[in-house]
Amino acid sequence: MAHRARLEAAFFFGSLAILVFLAGALVVVADVFPAGVVRDAYRAGTALYARFTHYSDPYATDLWTKARTHRRGVTVLERDRVQDGLTLYTSGDGPRALLIDLEGNVLHRWERPYSTVWDATAAVRRPVPDTQIYFRKAMLQADGDLIALYEGVGDTPYGYGLVRLDPQSKLRWKNLDNLHHDFDPLADGRVVALAHAFRHTRLKGADQFEPPYLEDFLVVVGKDGRTELKLSLLDAINDSAFRSFLWRVPYYTMEDPLHANAVDYLDARRAAWLARRVPAAAEGQVLVSFRELAGGSVALIDLETRRAVWASRGPWLAQHDPDVLPDGTILVFDNRGNLTGPGKSRILEVDPATGGIVWSYGGTQAAPLESLIRASQERLHNGNTLITESGGGRLLEVAPDGRIVWEFHNPVRGGPEDDLVPVVSWAQRLDRTTLATDFRNTLARRAVSQSEEADSS
Repeated sequence: MAHRARLEAAFFFGSLAILVFLAGALVVVADVFPAGVVRDAYRAGTALYARFTHYSDPYATDLWTKARTHRRGVTVLERDRVQDGLTLYTSGDGPRALLIDLEGNVLHRWERPYSTVWDATAAVRRPVPDTQIYFRKAMLQADGDLIALYEGVGDTPYGYGLVRLDPQSKLRWKNLDNLHHDFDPLADGRVVALAHAFRHTRLKGADQFEPPYLEDFLVVVGKDGRTELKLSLLDAINDSAFRSFLWRVPYYTMEDPLHANAVDYLDARRAAWLARRVPAAAEGQVLVSFRELAGGSVALIDLETRRAVWASRGPWLAQHDPDVLPDGTILVFDNRGNLTGPGKSRILEVDPATGGIVWSYGGTQAAPLESLIRASQERLHNGNTLITESGGGRLLEVAPDGRIVWEFHNPVRGGPEDDLVPVVSWAQRLDRTTLATDFRNTLARRAVSQSEEADSS
């Protein structure tokens, strides 16, 4: 009898679970109460499952990829054509930034695990393990301080905040909002950055976005790390003459309709450059890149009116890091738009007035360029372009004629077969003369010490 009772109980609860599942499915399809609650619970459950299964192994995340070559460090160096200087880069194997010379020697390192800066004020309540957190971007300041942006892979929102570290990686200030992707330090010590959070209300006139969905914000961080301004980029687009761009968000990104991934603040110089081709450009605006808006677009956001004053689509796909050049053109990493090239990525210099391509680089058959996510580029003073091919774990400097004059492969390897390479998420080339004397002398002493050690060995 007891055995029969257990079977009947199991049958009852199993049937009840099926009925609950079917009822939930019917509610969601019919879009009646409590459809939103059911959808939210399902999303939370699947995200939690993914977080504790697929992302429990850091090598299974997109911070690591199959190494395309056995080569490590600097493999190409043409001294008569390369832009002299130091290179700062961040690597997906952890929250660290390294400063190297043209030979690939490490002259300085900054490193700070997220667990040492997290506190109860953070927007992220339960961070992923430190092994899944890295510096998405870092920028060196003249005094040797580093401004760095944390992201956590396998979490949503994945923006973990911004810090300023001294040369010994000690914390000067922190902002633990969901800051993500990119930031731009200003001359007065403030920082323009991106943040995101879940929005639980509908956007006026845009019912196609079903709450909750990720909402991007433009943020101004003060010299002490505190937030001085925060404006919704969804509202900035929706309240402007370019709100029709929201009608062309792909169906598969409705839960992340903008996916803002870059900011470029227009100081007086940059504003004058861009105004040559975009009359709406003015000092104090921010050029923002949206990977998903209208299938990939850039827009100028006015911080005072809190609206978009100009927006454009371009000949790119899933682009990152648009930079304004002195002649008013825009340089951008086109992650997936090289449809006929040896790799899927290319660097584009685009005329924003016409959309025409002024210059491009898409790699070669021997060395294709491909980074489907992340990546950046920088036009150097000598006319060359420094490219961060994140997905390949590679940095390269390319001359205007397409010749690679400097190449660096991330020397770190990992995984069970030691055949995985961490992404190189960001890089910048630095002129030594722009650094403060004390920090420059520290780097010089370290270079001499490394040279003496190499000679003795």
